[in-house]
Amino acid sequence: MVIRRNLYLSEELNLDEFERLARLFGLIAVRAGEVVMDARADACRPDFKADGSPVTAADLRADDLIRSCLERNLPDFPIVSEESCSGVFLKTAERFILVDPLDGTKEFIQGRDEFTINIALIQAGSPVAGAVYAPALHQLYMGGTNAYRLDIRANEGALSFSKMRPIEVRQAPSKGRRAVVSRSHLDGATKAWVKRHGITDLQPSGSSLKFCVVAEGEADVYPRLAPTMEWDTAAGHAVLLAAGGTVTDLDGRPLRYGKPDYRSTDFVARGAPRDL
Repeated sequence: MVIRRNLYLSEELNLDEFERLARLFGLIAVRAGEVVMDARADACRPDFKADGSPVTAADLRADDLIRSCLERNLPDFPIVSEESCSGVFLKTAERFILVDPLDGTKEFIQGRDEFTINIALIQAGSPVAGAVYAPALHQLYMGGTNAYRLDIRANEGALSFSKMRPIEVRQAPSKGRRAVVSRSHLDGATKAWVKRHGITDLQPSGSSLKFCVVAEGEADVYPRLAPTMEWDTAAGHAVLLAAGGTVTDLDGRPLRYGKPDYRSTDFVARGAPRDL
């Protein structure tokens, strides 16, 4: 697939900065998706990091490509990536980019399709533009001022945004509310939260796609009462915010970014809640 270069500088001038950035991140994520899919045959032979988490050739190749594209298009933006972060600048950076070059590595290794590439801009502690791309599913989600979904298979030749579809959260129904939950990390605390809120319809999913399921109105809430890293959530968080949703800690405060260790607190991602 052909992707135009220098999108950030040449895109339509009537788009605001966050919309242009979301599209730029989307283009870069699609390019990284091609690299990930090319490397998929090597996924059964992962290495392991010091913390025991798996890493594959796809993670590393996608990381190289994403950082190269971001540095070329946005040279003044610091980049924090799961696979190559240093973090020394976070104490002073008002704006920085968070990258997870392959979210859902376990699903990737197991042969599932629910893995994503995540890129987001953080400004003043909040994700203001982001893209989530699921290459095996051909689905691209973008969130800036507005939120969109684009089926990459609808494009012929050069990637175009003309067929992207606006998405938004749904009003949570009084009955039959649905929670999307982690396929790989559904812990006891999250199960208890779901039961306490009277939700029996659970939709398992992997990676940051859980945010996107809520953003397009296919579920009402995504609770996560287990450790996550900021690069796991930032892009999906941006998409959900642009679609009209919220992501808060358990006390109702907005989830913030830019912590020195990149660790996120427990959170609940909601569409348009009633009493969730």
